[in-house]
This record gives sequence, structure tokens and C-alpha cells, in this order.
Amino acid sequence: MSRSPAPPILLASTSPQRRAILEQLGIPFETVPPRYEEHDPPDADSVRLVKEHARGKARSAAEGAGDRPVLGVDTTVVYGNRVYGKPDGPEQAAAMLDGLAGTVHEVVSGLCLLTPGWEELHHAVTRVTFRPLTARDIAAYVAEGEWRDRAGAYAIQGRGAALVERIEGDYLNVVGLPAALLVHLLATRFPGLYGYG
Repeated sequence: MSRSPAPPILLASTSPQRRAILEQLGIPFETVPPRYEEHDPPDADSVRLVKEHARGKARSAAEGAGDRPVLGVDTTVVYGNRVYGKPDGPEQAAAMLDGLAGTVHEVVSGLCLLTPGWEELHHAVTRVTFRPLTARDIAAYVAEGEWRDRAGAYAIQGRGAALVERIEGDYLNVVGLPAALLVHLLATRFPGLYGYG
């Protein structure tokens, strides 16, 4: 007797990186744009901020989801108690990269997985070391345009990999979804259903 297929998770995100990670993990999903507006004050508590955003995104997509699990994720970059959200333009992107050059910063993600019966709200942290960057390095990277819509103004899965010297923790968290945390929750809440646990 074959088991019934797992219901697709409803991903409250339009991020192509998050879609690609779920595809990589073999987790069935459908996407819906979240009806939630983010605000990223630079002096906010990063863990509280990303968890609040992840919950807001998931809850905004839960209506009409039925019994299907809904997934909301939010990621930011933190260095020196300052939140580095998505830059507004090339000048701000260059300033962010200059501030992160030669440092160890944290990529912090909030993840909310919910159904009508329960809600799991957690966070994950990955430490990223940037190599020292020259003004030319920064200008060349900003000119590529990869900084757009990226917390911390870089994409590790693209040319931003050349900015990075070392990471400690979940690489996919830096890409945009804390995969190890998600797999753990699926294995715990839905043992075997999504291929984990």
C-alpha cells in the first residue's frame, strides 16, 4: 500500500532562492506572495525582528491554506548590533559592504511553520567571515547589481561568494532559508511525510 503524497507546503515568499532550496530538498510546495509589510530599523533586536517578520508572512498567507502547512521566512544580516537589511541603492550597498569587509558578521533567519492546530517559531544563525575588500572590489561587485533585494547587500550563491572567506553554520541559511531547521521541524511534526524523520 503506497502512502499518499505529502500536501504541498504553502511558501509565503516570492524569493527564487527559497523556491530553489525547497526544490533541492525535494519538498513539495506552492508559493503565495505574503500580504505583510516589513520594517527593518537598524537598531532593532535582530532575532525578534526576523521572527516577527517570519510569523507575519506566514499568518498573512494562512487564510485559505486549509490544513496545509504554511512557511514564512525572513533573513537579515547583523554586525556590531546593527541590522543590515536590503539596501535602498548602490551607495547604501557599497557602504554596507565596506562596513562588513574583513569582519565576522551573522546571518539571522526567522522561520515560522504553522497549521490551523499549531505554530512553530524559531531562528537560526550562521557566522560569515568576509575577506578584506578594496574600494575596487566593492565598486566592481556593486556594479554587477547582485546587491539588489539582498540583506547585507550580497548573495553568497552568486558572485558574492568571492567576498566570503569562511562560514560557520548552515550555508543555505545565508542563501535565504535555514534548511537544517526546516528539515528538523518537518521530521518532528510530519515524520516520514516529507521524506524526513
